[in-house]
Amino acid sequence: MKFKFLIALLAVFSLIAAACGDDDSSTDAGDAGADSGDDMAEGEGLDIDAILAADLAACEAAPTGDAIKVGMAMDFSDVVGFVDIPGSNLVPYIAELANCNGGINGRPVEVQVAEVGDDAALAAQELLDWGAHFLIGPPFADFALPILQVTEGNVPLFVAASTEPTLADASINSWLVSFDDNLMAAAVAQWALDNGIDRAIIFTEGEGVPYTGVNPDAFKAHFEANGGTVVSEQTYVWAADTDFSAQVNEIAGISENNEIVYSAALGFQVTALRGQLEGQGLDGLTYGGTDALDATGIQFEDNNEGIVHTPHVSISAGDRNDAMLAGYEAAKGEALESRGFMPLYVDSMFLGIQAMLDCGCDDPAQIGDAVAAISGFEGLSGTITYAGTNGIPPKAVPINQIVDGADTLVDTIG
Repeated sequence: MKFKFLIALLAVFSLIAAACGDDDSSTDAGDAGADSGDDMAEGEGLDIDAILAADLAACEAAPTGDAIKVGMAMDFSDVVGFVDIPGSNLVPYIAELANCNGGINGRPVEVQVAEVGDDAALAAQELLDWGAHFLIGPPFADFALPILQVTEGNVPLFVAASTEPTLADASINSWLVSFDDNLMAAAVAQWALDNGIDRAIIFTEGEGVPYTGVNPDAFKAHFEANGGTVVSEQTYVWAADTDFSAQVNEIAGISENNEIVYSAALGFQVTALRGQLEGQGLDGLTYGGTDALDATGIQFEDNNEGIVHTPHVSISAGDRNDAMLAGYEAAKGEALESRGFMPLYVDSMFLGIQAMLDCGCDDPAQIGDAVAAISGFEGLSGTITYAGTNGIPPKAVPINQIVDGADTLVDTIG
């Protein structure tokens, strides 16, 4: 599965680099989610714990009101399937729990999944024609941008697992559910400074390059603004390079063996680099990275002790997310992959429903207005606020570190 992740992620970022297509669209958003005549009770809160606690073997009376329709435009290819496939399995299960709990104000929650395939716009239009009140979309620009052309700013799109800051735009109803690249990179920089590390070595694919350059750029900006010094910047080829001999030779002449080495590299690249630096006697360095380390299994790499990364959600045995995922496994007979990403998909549905409760409406444009006003929503992936933002919630970032072989939450940077 790890190899699949690597190929997927490599393909993803080659796509992102080309995701600046024509913004013009003549596609009509259709009559998605027209007022059902069964409006929500305005201002009510969503009881997430009650939904998760529902017992499918002992449900309340089935809800009979007009359905709350959740559309999921998902990519099942090797590019995004490692998160969109399990996400599209989990969300309908959570809807089952909600309906087992009596629904939302007596209204059932329905989820329809449309695979984007080669035509994300067509998948989105199918969901709008079905009557989706809001959409949950795939994480990357080449898949999300065509959907946004179809919605034309009239239907909320929650880009569930994305950290791409350019995909967030409140003016066109496009919302990240996670923190973005800038927040997670700054969080690692702050963690390093808080732990007395004031020298850094950065690996980048180039200033401004999506993800592989943006994360190091953001790390450097925060690190230097708060008293740290970047002593070396090295370039590399993301998802490909494992021979870092030229970079290591240069670093060996600069390093004081006390720096943090930061990049957006994949797990196998970070451990390869570490081995080569240790071969030069540099065994006192700290290694920090992004959510790519979680996605590519840094937890299972050899020589991973002490490596720091930023999962979307840090899940501990017995906590709410662990219990939710265990419940799914018990009900469906299979465990979900990409566990740290799964709460983002469920929160996407809960945020749309909460907005419907807040506005007491079914009209997607009005739901979008209510999304823009959400503040302090306590979701499964953290506290989410959209009020006063451009669609990127200023979420706290978990800092995980491999400690005694275990992937451990060591800090949360707000």
